Amino acid sequence: MNSDSTGAAPATRLRLQADGFALCRLERAARGNALAPDIVQGVMTALHEASARTDIHTLVLHGAGRHFCTGFDLASLPEETDASLLARFVAIELMLTALWRAPLRTVVVAQGQIVGAGADLFAACDQRILAAGSALRFPGAGFGLVLGTRRLGMRVGTARALQWVTEGTQVRADQAVVAGLATRVLEASPAGEGAADDEGALLAAALATLAPVSVARQTFGDLRSALDDHAADADLAALVRSAAAPGLKGRIEAYVARAAAARSASRRPA
Repeated sequence: MNSDSTGAAPATRLRLQADGFALCRLERAARGNALAPDIVQGVMTALHEASARTDIHTLVLHGAGRHFCTGFDLASLPEETDASLLARFVAIELMLTALWRAPLRTVVVAQGQIVGAGADLFAACDQRILAAGSALRFPGAGFGLVLGTRRLGMRVGTARALQWVTEGTQVRADQAVVAGLATRVLEASPAGEGAADDEGALLAAALATLAPVSVARQTFGDLRSALDDHAADADLAALVRSAAAPGLKGRIEAYVARAAAARSASRRPA
């Protein structure tokens, strides 16, 4: 699904299983499954297709390669404008809200580095499963952006969320479970990091941990409505306020330069 007219490889792939699971795989391993517009649209399409089927009770998100999702895709940054970047961030927020309020169970199975909007995607799902050795980071505040912070606060508490976001904390898998961000951690298979059979083993192990959904879809939707915090509009407004301040592209470019300088400094001999 989601290939373009040039015949390019699809950004996401949806597989429906007979046991009520729909599996949506992010397919841009070479770019760390960073959130390009077509990946965001692919996740939304997968959610809509799974939600429209009464025989599907769970949507599972997972990613190809070493990393589940390394955040906002910056490949096109030189050609972007403040307006185009704002539109892309709004699309991501709408995707996160749709997952948070989905009328079926959402599960994410993540490995490697889970960063920025990828970490927000992880936090938006009902069941959040990590591979051992993975880590999460929420650096969006580094370029003045508010995205997903309230949902993170609902998972781990406002004080811890504020600390992680403002300090750019790298959260290990074991820390994520203790804090309530992750549901569980699974050991990776011995096949080797990033190997196809390792990814398949992780996904199979994750699916085996999921209890059956024991209520009808309508009941699930009613439960979701009862638990809904009705703050989706506030989340979108907070994002737009932060992103619409003049100079969004410049702030992102400055953040990228600082991050590159920090990486370079860390590689210098002591």
